[in-house]
Formats: sequence, C-alpha cells, structure tokens
Amino acid sequence: MNSKSDALAIGDVDYGDDDIAFGVDIGGSGIKGAAVDVRTGRLLTKRHRIPTPRPAEPESVGDVVRELLDHFEVPGTARIGVTFPGILQHGVLRSSANMDGDWVGRHLGEVVAARSGRTVSVMNDADAAGYAEARYGAGNDKPGLVLTITLGTGIGSALVHNGVLVPNLEIGHLEIDGYDAETRAAASVKDREGLSYPEWATRLQRYFEVVEFLFSPDLFIIGGGVSKDHEEFLPLITTHAPMVPAQLRNQAGIVGAAGLAAQHHV
Repeated sequence: MNSKSDALAIGDVDYGDDDIAFGVDIGGSGIKGAAVDVRTGRLLTKRHRIPTPRPAEPESVGDVVRELLDHFEVPGTARIGVTFPGILQHGVLRSSANMDGDWVGRHLGEVVAARSGRTVSVMNDADAAGYAEARYGAGNDKPGLVLTITLGTGIGSALVHNGVLVPNLEIGHLEIDGYDAETRAAASVKDREGLSYPEWATRLQRYFEVVEFLFSPDLFIIGGGVSKDHEEFLPLITTHAPMVPAQLRNQAGIVGAAGLAAQHHV
C-alpha cells in the first residue's frame, strides 16, 4: 500500500482533511494503527504496533490505544476507528475472544474515550477487514454481495452489499453436519490435525456449499494468513460465485477501521 519512502511524517498528517482518518486494530497479540487516506485505502504513515497487555483488561487496553494515538499525535477532532475481536452490539461487547472476560458488557467506545480523551467509532475486527477488502481490496468496484471469509484460528466473516456493511455476521459458527463449522474447517484445525491441502479443501468445500446456499454472494474473498498459499487450496473448491484471495492482508483491519470511521462521521 505505501512504502517507507512515501509515508508521511507523523506531524505532516492533516486530520482536518475529510479524506484522512485514523485506524486502530486491536488484536489478541498486538494493537496497531496508522493514518489512512479513506478515498484509496492507502496508509499515509508507517504502521505502528504495541503488544497487547496481559491480562488484556479494558483499562489496560484503553491505555495502549491512548499510547498509540499519542505516538501519532492524533487530535481529538480526528475521525478514529477502533476494531475489537468480539461481537459488538451498539458498541457493547457481547463476546471477547482472546481478550479478558471483563470486556463483556463494556462499551468499547466509552472505555477508549475515558482512557484517551478521544471519541471513536467502534466495530468488530472481521467486519472492518471485510469492509476494507470489499471497498479497497479484492472486491474494489465489484457490485452486489461481497462475502469475506477469514480462515485463521477460527473463521471470521463479513458481508458487504453494494458498499454497505451488514454487521455482526458470525457464520464461522454455522452448525454443519452436527459440528460448529470452524471446529472442522478453520486453518488452525488444518495445522492441528496435520491435514494436507486437498484434505482440508474437502472440508472447506462442504462449508462453502452451505454458505453459498444461504447467502448467494456475488464474490467470495478469502483472507487470513493461509490466503498467501491460496494456489494450494482455492482451485480445489467449487462455487458458483468467483473466489479470490484477499489483498490487504494485515493492513485490512486498520484500513477498514479508518474507512468506517469516516463513513460514520458523515
């Protein structure tokens, strides 16, 4: 997206520009952020990452978000998006995967505001990444229903229809043939059970058959770290809709957080 040579210095970012927002991606191992051009999805600054505190309690995580925003000198007037690996309903955490259980029932935006002094837009991490892929990445300029599936420790999912995100899609937990889908088809299961790519693709085929029947997407985008090996398994999966690898990789959460923050600000 951007190279070291074309990245702006921290003090050169104009957060008064309507095309600039800041994205924060909270993960189980790291919290990272950067300034983003929301017209193009390009990172304007070099990404900065701070390890997620342990235990990942609300106040401790909020303090790291403040440290990240302070590092970039992000003013309170900036449009800021923050992702979280859990289900959010109107900003309130209903689940807290890989984070401290005290998050459940807490309002992510209020925690960040209290610790950082900034008002932020909040969203699920898979939603942010899927929105970024649909708008700026592999789904750019593709009309209709774009479904991003992230294959990792679990199965993440995000649904975008003509550029509008449908939040809180958790179809990694579909029950298929008596199993929670991600317990059979996540990339972590492939590694744990020592499955070959063809063996794993058989499980993915069954998963995508059900998903396509239920949602009839116009495009599947496949993300997660394993997507770098997409030539090993995507050709083995048959769907009516085209299936392509994600493009934004580990920048997707930051880009989507910033893009959605700018959208929410309108």
